[in-house]
Amino acid sequence: MPHTDLALAPKSERLWDFSMLTTKRSLRLQLTFMALVTYTAALLLAPLQAHSSTYTMTAFTNKSESNMYVYESDNGTDYGLIKGPAFTPPTGLIRDPSIMRAKDGKYWVTYTTNWSANTIGFAVSTDRENWQFSHTYTLPVANLTESWAPEWFVDSDGSVNIIVSLRKSTDGGNFTPSLIKAQNNQFTAWSSPVALRGLSPNYIDTFIVKLGDTYHAMVKNETSKYIEYATATSLSGPYSFKGTGNWAGWGSGNEGPSLIQLDNNKWRILFDCYGCNPQKYYYSDSTDFKTWSAKTELPRLSGFVRHLTVLKENTPYTGDYTRLESFSFPTYYLGHADFVCSIDDGYVNAQDSRWKIVPGLADPKGISLQSVNFPERYLRHSNYQTYLQPNDNSASFIADATFYQRNGLANGDWASYESYNVPGQYLMHRDFKLYIATANTQQEKADATFTRALSLTPAPPVVLPPVVEPPVIIPPVVTPPIVTPPIVTPPVVMPPVVTPPVVTPPNTTPTESTPPTTAGALGMLDFLGACVLWLLSSLIRAKQKR
Repeated sequence: MPHTDLALAPKSERLWDFSMLTTKRSLRLQLTFMALVTYTAALLLAPLQAHSSTYTMTAFTNKSESNMYVYESDNGTDYGLIKGPAFTPPTGLIRDPSIMRAKDGKYWVTYTTNWSANTIGFAVSTDRENWQFSHTYTLPVANLTESWAPEWFVDSDGSVNIIVSLRKSTDGGNFTPSLIKAQNNQFTAWSSPVALRGLSPNYIDTFIVKLGDTYHAMVKNETSKYIEYATATSLSGPYSFKGTGNWAGWGSGNEGPSLIQLDNNKWRILFDCYGCNPQKYYYSDSTDFKTWSAKTELPRLSGFVRHLTVLKENTPYTGDYTRLESFSFPTYYLGHADFVCSIDDGYVNAQDSRWKIVPGLADPKGISLQSVNFPERYLRHSNYQTYLQPNDNSASFIADATFYQRNGLANGDWASYESYNVPGQYLMHRDFKLYIATANTQQEKADATFTRALSLTPAPPVVLPPVVEPPVIIPPVVTPPIVTPPIVTPPVVMPPVVTPPVVTPPNTTPTESTPPTTAGALGMLDFLGACVLWLLSSLIRAKQKR
């Protein structure tokens, strides 16, 4: 029988048996509890809000002109690495890679093959992570010495075009933006190059978007080194300049403009400030192509990526940010199962091993690992083990979920991730579970080494020792030297060992007339009494002094 008195019921019945709750107080408790359960269930079962767009970036880097890196974002600002390097051509360079998705669903990049060449290159992928070289295309132009920065442009009629900057030995050193149109779906055949009228005499890095019936071109003036703005009603021109010189306030020494329209309908331009020292990457936003926001550095990637292009797809973001592969167990990736973090080579859901790399919750110089398929959850350590938990914004959570990327303990080309609030301890797998721990042996260092989340390892962020709250030097518990008053053990003035004047009766060998026993005993008693009184008074005085 269930208990009718809620207060006396065993825990199991108190929590779950409502059949005998009859009092108003009990009913209120029941309704409140059921409301909480319903609300919690609604939160847990509600579908996660999907991002409306996916932004894919391809770039070469300051580190190499022969490797392409691929990044992804859900907002057009914060990009996480999908793979880097993702593609290296069999010969030559891969500068200025421009990405496009064809009608068959495949992703294509076209790129600059060399500083001096009459070709452009092509690579293809089905997943943006694994790329294969397709071919190079030789542009049929006499005396052609350079063919730089090819950019895809898909027109509103579905035609696929490339805008490429060409320079001939007979052009007096000037570049001419030119248009070629694809003649097949494998992009092996193209129309003859046609110069874009109005964009002369010396312009490169032309990027075009179409709004309504108007073509908007952002192009670098190779003479003045400014990014300028022109429009036309035909793709091939003639173009009329609407902004020249420092019209947008971005300054000179910029190149490689790329345009995307964000989900908020603003247009964003990204450009490479190759003239900055050190080199930086900026973006700026506008609603009308006339007025632009102040240039802002591209988070994390500024100073590393070069001449990039971004492809926006109006499809729900699936979270292909980055995967962190184990150094000691190749093909095993850091992920989560039942919200416990580990490494594995076969997660039931592939998204369980995908992470969005965001600025550290406790220190933006660090990183935090945000789950792709549970975006409200982050990897955090607790009692040295790691879990995937919701961010409650508590000081302990944001500290536990922040790490610093260091050069790999086992290999400097890889990375290790040091805890923000437990310095010296790194993410490390043991028996395939993920912990934070110190890495002393070579095996431990290998188990604490993974692929890089960031392209560069930031300089140690002046680790203001993770608020090691001054070692709480609980003043050496100076427990005041317990000056246990020098235990004045009252100078135990052992009565100056008055060795009672041992009144050794005057050795008068008493005669019978002086009753020796009684008189001697009484004298001794008097003496002892006096001693006791003196001792007591000494003790009393000592106590009063204390």
